[in-house]
Amino acid sequence: MTTSEPLFFPAKAGRASEDVALQIEAAILAGRLAPEERLPSEREMQQQFGTGRGAIREALRALKQKGLLDIRKGVKGGAYVCKVGMVSIGESLALFLKQHDVAPSALIEFRESVDQTLVLLAIARGSAEAKRTLVSMAEEFEACLRQDEHDADRIGHLDRDLNLTLAGMAANPIFEWIMQALQRGFSSHDYTLYDTPMYRERTAANWAETARAIAENDPLRARSLIGYHYAMLRSCLNERAAASSSPRVSPDDS
Repeated sequence: MTTSEPLFFPAKAGRASEDVALQIEAAILAGRLAPEERLPSEREMQQQFGTGRGAIREALRALKQKGLLDIRKGVKGGAYVCKVGMVSIGESLALFLKQHDVAPSALIEFRESVDQTLVLLAIARGSAEAKRTLVSMAEEFEACLRQDEHDADRIGHLDRDLNLTLAGMAANPIFEWIMQALQRGFSSHDYTLYDTPMYRERTAANWAETARAIAENDPLRARSLIGYHYAMLRSCLNERAAASSSPRVSPDDS
C-alpha cells in the first residue's frame, strides 16, 4: 500500500457495516492487507470509514466468520488478516459438498479429469529422480494392498502420499494446492476399491503400472491406466449400489 493512497474510504450511509466489510475484504483479496498484518485500531477505522464502533465491530465479526480475520486479545490484540491454509480450505470444501449433496459420479468425473492432466504434466516436467520415487512409492502401495490383512489407515496414508507426490511433479503450485485440499476435503470413493478383495488387487497393480508408465515417459499408457482406475471405481460403486438395493430373502421365503 502506498502512503499517498488511503486504505479505506467513508462507508455508504444506510449499510455502513456491510460496506466496511466489503472494503476490508477487497483490501485483503487485492493484497493491500497481507496475511498476519494487523488492521488499524477500531478508533482509527471509525475515523477512516466515518462510522460508529457498532458498524466496525459488526463488519469484523462477519469477516471473522468468513475466515478472513482473526480477532486477538491482549497487549498485541486487534484484528489480524488470516493466512488461509489447506486444512481450512479442505474442511470448507468437505462441508460444501456435504451440504449440496454432490453425487459420487460428479466427484469421480472431476478427479479423473484432474489425474489425466497430472500424468501428462508429471511426464513432461517431473525429474528422473521424482519418477523413480513415484514408482517406489507405488510398489510399496501395491505390496500393502496385496497383504491378506490390510491396514486401512496405512493404505489411506500411502494413497494420499502418492496423489500429493504426483501433483507435486506437475510443477504447478495450483494443482498441488488443489490436490492438498481434495485429499483433506473429500474422497473420490477409492476406499470402496480397497475394501473389495477383487478390486483391491487390480487397483494395486494399476497404481504401480501407472507410475511405471510415467517413469517410462509413456503418456498414452499412463492416461489409459488412469481411465481404467476410474472405470473400476464406477463398476465397484455400481455393484455395491445394486447389492444394497436388492431385496433380502428371509428364511421363511426359501
